[in-house]
Amino acid sequence: VRTELEPIELEDGAAVPKEFANPTDDTFMVEDAVEAIGFGKFQWKLSVITGLAWANAMEMMILSILAPQLHCEWRLPSWQVALLTSVVFVGMMSSSTLWGNISDQYGRKTGLKISVLWTLYYGILSGFAPVYSWILVLRGLVGFGIGGVPQSVTLYAEFLPMKARAKCILLIEVFWAIGTVFEVLLAVLVMPTLGWRWLLILSALPLLLFAVLCFWLPESARYDVLSGNQEKAIATLKRIATENGAPMPLGKLIISRQEDRGKMRDLFTPHFRWTTLLLWFIWFSNAFSYYGLVLLTTEFFQAGDVCSISSRRKEVKAKCSLTCEYLTEEDYTDLLWTTLSEFPGVLVTLWIIDRIGRKKTMALSFFVFSLCSLLLFLCVGRNVLTVLLFIARAFISGGFQAAYVYTPEVYPTATRALGLGTCSGMARVGALITPFIAQVMLESSVYLTLVVYSGCCLLAAVASCFLPIETKGRGLQESSHREWGQEMVGRGSHSPGVTRSNSGSQE
Repeated sequence: VRTELEPIELEDGAAVPKEFANPTDDTFMVEDAVEAIGFGKFQWKLSVITGLAWANAMEMMILSILAPQLHCEWRLPSWQVALLTSVVFVGMMSSSTLWGNISDQYGRKTGLKISVLWTLYYGILSGFAPVYSWILVLRGLVGFGIGGVPQSVTLYAEFLPMKARAKCILLIEVFWAIGTVFEVLLAVLVMPTLGWRWLLILSALPLLLFAVLCFWLPESARYDVLSGNQEKAIATLKRIATENGAPMPLGKLIISRQEDRGKMRDLFTPHFRWTTLLLWFIWFSNAFSYYGLVLLTTEFFQAGDVCSISSRRKEVKAKCSLTCEYLTEEDYTDLLWTTLSEFPGVLVTLWIIDRIGRKKTMALSFFVFSLCSLLLFLCVGRNVLTVLLFIARAFISGGFQAAYVYTPEVYPTATRALGLGTCSGMARVGALITPFIAQVMLESSVYLTLVVYSGCCLLAAVASCFLPIETKGRGLQESSHREWGQEMVGRGSHSPGVTRSNSGSQE
């Protein structure tokens, strides 16, 4: 702790705090440079480009539109329609860890580019599938590519200063909601005239635009420093400073200790073992509840209210599994309104995540979802049902967004992409299981189904509270060989007299 700051003069005469330039030994780290340069034009461009990759939500939303169409057009039995959805999640689950490993071994930009180009190629190719078996394989390969798209968050987070990180990651999460809304609107225009094949092809437009613009993307300076490429990291930081019109710190860039990257065992070191296990359960619960609610919403709306579902199922006569119903204009309207409910979730999360912290934000989101699930036990009318479903959808999507903020922040650079990839893989496990609860179990007991979702989210809320590390006000950790938080102890939120910790102690 120092009693006062001693400003230093940069080349252009601008003074910066001593923590940034560290004139005592004339060295600085990537974290110092990112904080000193700040948020500017470069990060705005990066937001749009990574957001285009994140708009792959269109490839997910299309499942709810494509399935009934193929059910009718190709006369598919119900189990084949369900398999068409499940195969996408199987592809995502099997590839998430692989893409994380590639991003840690060969670079964030490399992993992201390959996954997006993979998704783009097979997404367009699936529009030409002649028979069911072909589209099943091709959509599975699309899911394999989508498993790597979350690495855009890893690349994006490593260019963001501490104060702006949470808000900016939530900003590109908005692209997910925009992608789903755009997909529904595109379906309204394309399906009645051009058909589902053109819908599949046109849904790849955001990824095509990303493929055109990705040449602008730089590699993460944090990754370059970790892999020993100091010159490339310096060039990237100078480029950011030039675009933002900000000065670079004085001195020499410190090269972190080179270490093996993308090793699964690093996620289970004593510092991160509990964090990893708890995050896996949190991500599992997020996807399990999010996609479960999407499936339940249609069932509830068709029945009118929860209490009517059991009686309605008893009265419905057995019907041929090949009986099909095309999506109507009213169905598209319901899909649109349900999707729009995610925007309030973004706004609420954006407002509270830097106020109460990442852990409490996730816990609150899970708790509100659980409460809304329990309130569905009441025989409420359609209007109240709609409000409860929308609140639940908003908060569970907000919890997902908070997890995307927290996970890249809590892992060091060497395992950041792998940590996010394994968490994303666990989320796909939840997405695979949830149809058996939201559709199969619902046939026998509505209330048991609601208890499962409510109980799972209550446990996830407790898990969020027990996470060992709160990343609010903290910098990204560079090396796993240092105690967490040693590189950057919240300069934006602490007294100006606090400098970089050398003791390895954690607040």
